[in-house]
Amino acid sequence: MEKTIKSIATNYGLYLGATLALITVIVYAVDLKLFVDTLFGISIYIIVIVFGIIAVIKSKQLFNGYLSFKETFTSYFLTVLIGLVISSLVSFLLFNFIDVEAANVLKEQSIEKIIKILEGFNTPNEIIAETVDKIEGENLFSIGNVLQSLIINYLLPITVIGLIVAAFMKKTNPDTE
Repeated sequence: MEKTIKSIATNYGLYLGATLALITVIVYAVDLKLFVDTLFGISIYIIVIVFGIIAVIKSKQLFNGYLSFKETFTSYFLTVLIGLVISSLVSFLLFNFIDVEAANVLKEQSIEKIIKILEGFNTPNEIIAETVDKIEGENLFSIGNVLQSLIINYLLPITVIGLIVAAFMKKTNPDTE
């Protein structure tokens, strides 16, 4: 089978999704508090970015080191998209069907963390109370919230990073110009 940029990106996206799913299950089994830990969140971003860069490197190798900006970004973005969709699906299933109580524990931990953050910014108590009421009234792992989190918390920042990666890693083949 002839490899293409999309096949490489798909494979690395599946590897990323499996890695993130495994991390989710391990963290779920070990300590739910890690899900709301800032360093854990940063480490997830780093893992996602590394997999995207590896996919770009492998794609460049396929084309003797030459990829256009579009091809570079496509390789990166497709990898990240597939991996994050798989991870989001695992979280959705885990916290909506397998262990709903764990979702409630995470909601409480999230509320505690948000309160600390808002208090650190000297946010008025009324606004803190409104924020807490809003969070308490929703399912953090509903399909809508999972999709919203996927887009806002992951895809938008990771896409910006992907554009930067593509700009640095692209290399136009002089023979095609």
